Amino acid sequence: MEEKSQEKNGQAWNAKSYDAWVNRFGMPSEAAEKIKKDPLKRLEPLDQYIGNVNGKKVCNLLGSHGSKAVALALLGADVTVIDISESNARYAKELAEAAEVSVRYNVQDVLHLTEDELTGDYDLVFTELGILHYFTDLTPFFQVVSRLLKAGGKLVLQDFHPVSTKLITSQGRSQAVRKHKVTGNYFDTALEVTEVAYSKFLPELRYATAEERKPFQVSLRKWTLGEIVTAIGKERLWIQTLVEEPHREEFDRGIPKTFIIVAEKLV
Repeated sequence: MEEKSQEKNGQAWNAKSYDAWVNRFGMPSEAAEKIKKDPLKRLEPLDQYIGNVNGKKVCNLLGSHGSKAVALALLGADVTVIDISESNARYAKELAEAAEVSVRYNVQDVLHLTEDELTGDYDLVFTELGILHYFTDLTPFFQVVSRLLKAGGKLVLQDFHPVSTKLITSQGRSQAVRKHKVTGNYFDTALEVTEVAYSKFLPELRYATAEERKPFQVSLRKWTLGEIVTAIGKERLWIQTLVEEPHREEFDRGIPKTFIIVAEKLV
């Protein structure tokens, strides 16, 4: 199940993500100019947890289009991105070149890294937004994180809060008519088949048939916060900070949207 799910998800991420990022951020040359103006802003709100990265060795796991990696490189970090998508890598490499920084991009399945990649000398492993639900078992993922980090190294993880992704459905565009309903099962372990995140930036899919949409389907396993915290702690990663962040929109502010975990690798 894990192998088939990973293969399917990888194929979806290789389909047309480059085109999606161009639609979302502009050509890499345009996007690079925006990041160069204020790289720290591109890292918000995680900049306060990441700290000073100048001279630090950083691994951006599943770094996608490379925007955060380029921002980190502009701030003086030695950055490696590990991601399964050649299409993502193309955008990220062009972005780094336009920003005149060096970012190493390793196109590889994070769960099948070669031994020479698991160096155990990274100061920081950084990953964010829509990552964990691509794994049907969190243990191998956090084992990789632990093996990448040196003793005292830091994991900074931001992802979508399970209350929003597993439990609550929101309807209505204004505060006056906004309604929240508990429609999900927080403890459901079933895989959910949905469309890959970047598909919303592909206007040609708006009127696509179900058959035409199949290459963009992914299988997701949505985890509870307890499952995530436990999986991290099992790999000798000492959780120092757990922050639950509210929705920014006023009518959703009482519901957690994302969470941030900062953990240190123990000796």
